[in-house]
Amino acid sequence: MAQSNRGDTTLVKIAHAFNSLATVVADSNDGTVVELGPFSYACSLISPLFGCLGIAFRFAEMDYVAKVKDLAEASKSIQTLPSMIELDVQANSVRKGGSHTRNLLRVKRGLDMVRVLFEQMLVTEGNSLKAPASKAYEQVFAPYHGWAIRKAVSAGMYALPTKEQLLRKLNEDEASAKVQMQNYVTASATLIQYIDKLFISRELGIDW
Repeated sequence: MAQSNRGDTTLVKIAHAFNSLATVVADSNDGTVVELGPFSYACSLISPLFGCLGIAFRFAEMDYVAKVKDLAEASKSIQTLPSMIELDVQANSVRKGGSHTRNLLRVKRGLDMVRVLFEQMLVTEGNSLKAPASKAYEQVFAPYHGWAIRKAVSAGMYALPTKEQLLRKLNEDEASAKVQMQNYVTASATLIQYIDKLFISRELGIDW
């Protein structure tokens, strides 16, 4: 599948945005300050991917999109991720429903789910997405979901697109997709670790 406009594909945009954020983290070491605006923009690029996965991840799409929008709105008045968390800490609202910090934790899980999905797609032979998607869900989301949601997701796995169908929806061919997915896997791992450190350094925990 030849592409005449490779630079505009969803995966290229995602990889580029997260590489930029990972570079900020890598260049700054422990003094890193990731800005909320570029972060929420990069996260918004992931949203169409959830939509492409169909009914199995409809819950994730709706939840993720709403929380990314909240962070984008917050970026109009709050400049960085650390300052956003600090404001919630001072207001004693970190764990309250709708808090920016709580939403950040949920968005981070969405990023992590996509990271595991891509990681598994890169090492799984064949055209089925069921094994990669199931592994990603079980590893990232399942521990926080009740029986009803887990069962619904399990049933929805049978309606997943094939790998080929997914790449077609994303306007990608397999060779380019592999490069961009690996770029995202590497960059997002750096960013996810950074976000985890923000929570752990303030003793907020990340398993709630």
